Amino acid sequence: MTKKIFTYLAAGFICIFHFIPFYLLINLALKDQTDTSSKWAIPQYLSLQNFIEVWSQARLGQALVSTLIITGCSVALVVLVGMLAAYPLARFPTRWNNIIYTFSIAILIVPALTVLVPLYKFIVEIHGISKYWSIVLIHTTFFLPTVIFLYTGFIRTIPRELDEAALIDGCSRYSIFLRIIFPLLKPVTASVIILTMLSIWNDYQFSLFFLQKRAVQTVPLVLSQFFSQYQNNLPLAAAGSLLSMVPMALVYLFLQKYFISGLAEGAVKG
Repeated sequence: MTKKIFTYLAAGFICIFHFIPFYLLINLALKDQTDTSSKWAIPQYLSLQNFIEVWSQARLGQALVSTLIITGCSVALVVLVGMLAAYPLARFPTRWNNIIYTFSIAILIVPALTVLVPLYKFIVEIHGISKYWSIVLIHTTFFLPTVIFLYTGFIRTIPRELDEAALIDGCSRYSIFLRIIFPLLKPVTASVIILTMLSIWNDYQFSLFFLQKRAVQTVPLVLSQFFSQYQNNLPLAAAGSLLSMVPMALVYLFLQKYFISGLAEGAVKG
């Protein structure tokens, strides 16, 4: 009984601890800028003026479009390339495939910022600064090792007997992947989409260096203009943050039932 009470208390404390940032965010976003009360105090009256101002001042609509284009293209490319690369790595454990798989895992421990300078020089030389295609390829490259690791681990849990039965029936390897393996990848694909989409949507470090023109900047970049050395406009930043959370929250609600199972089966069993 005591253990159960302690568990409930710990769970309640964790929930409250995670709710505090959301309370502050919503509180600031709904406060009028003339409201001088504490940031912890409930607003004297609710106002949507911050949402209207951040939409116009930061041109948040344009930033959302840029973020959607970059995130959507990057996620689609990394999922397609990741699953196609993972299938032979999982089904044909040759020496070279094992080396490639080990190398892809080893890359996971390399911080992205360590290659920022040579990468920036390379992008400048190929005229990729402030271009959608360059930032999409950068995100795809840096997330591929993680995606290959998850897909490879998940495919290894799929019985090989399915492949052998399909081969006996005359299916080619391409047909086996498209007709048998691909439909079974739904759980891990949901996990991959959520993990990569959240990271790319919230990316600041790469966007700061490679998206220098205002017309192609993403949401994190345009919201950063409300923070400076001399003044911060927290209500507008809070309103912009809430608006930018909506697409990702909808995606997570749609895919959440696949997320935990796909991540566990792909990473733990693999």
